[in-house]
Amino acid sequence: MKHFITLADLPHFDQTLDLAMVLKKNPSQWDGLGKGKTLGLLFFNPSLRTRLSTQKAAQNLGLHTMVMNFSQESWALEFEDGTKMSGLRSEHVKEAAAVVSQYCDMIAIRAFASLSDKEKDEAEIVLRSFAKYASVPIINMESATAHPLQALADAITIKEYQTPHKPKVVLSWAPHPKALPHAVGNSFTQMMGHMDADFIITHPEGYALNPEITKGVEITTDQEKALEGADFVYTKNWCSYDHYGQILKTDDQWMITPKKMQLTNNGKFMHCLPIRRNIVAADGVLDSPNSLVIQQSKNRIYSAQAVLKQLLENG
Repeated sequence: MKHFITLADLPHFDQTLDLAMVLKKNPSQWDGLGKGKTLGLLFFNPSLRTRLSTQKAAQNLGLHTMVMNFSQESWALEFEDGTKMSGLRSEHVKEAAAVVSQYCDMIAIRAFASLSDKEKDEAEIVLRSFAKYASVPIINMESATAHPLQALADAITIKEYQTPHKPKVVLSWAPHPKALPHAVGNSFTQMMGHMDADFIITHPEGYALNPEITKGVEITTDQEKALEGADFVYTKNWCSYDHYGQILKTDDQWMITPKKMQLTNNGKFMHCLPIRRNIVAADGVLDSPNSLVIQQSKNRIYSAQAVLKQLLENG
């Protein structure tokens, strides 16, 4: 594994999941692996869980960390090649990536979708440019189209609460006051391809995810039917893909409520956080003993640590 940009970069998904479970039981057992090495964390967008969990994961392996908020603390970067840089952008990613590579042994990056240009977002210009011009591994801490560290943490959580039978897992769209990216929904869908489960996606008309990612997955616009007998309910908003970046529906009809959770098989509720209470899910759902959102956030440490460990061992 040279970089970790999507789940497909993992050489063995199941082995990575097992490693994360081992690390959770004893986080410090490889605390000398990163001695003398530094992980740089570059944030083009805000973060709470991702920043803290990745730093914690690095510390568990003996890594030093350096953090920079590019939106506030750095020169504005240019990503286009051959551009005459006469505007506001003062530094090209060619130099920036090369320079940071001299200071850090690995670089983790968080850069959200613009939601204004689907082709550019799907090109993953920030992540791919750093991977092209850096001389060290690049780690995705959420990009325009993917959030693989979150998906790996979700897999840990599902495995920890696994049912005695083949579980039914539902990914349900939920309302939100502003347009959100597809990254979490995409990576969760890709992750479920590695799990032994019955997986179904439910969303209103017009909110299909990228059909290349959901190919072969059962999809319905009947949320309540999808929730029937579910063992895990993962809720997340995303904007329209066909009408990219747009909000087509804003009412609370699709909010997850205690009444809807009664349709499930005593189902566990999951969300990546942050979550808007009583918009995405009701207080009664989030405060229920069946809510796993805090457990998911803890597992972000071990998903990151499993990835970092493998990159360190690869030199």
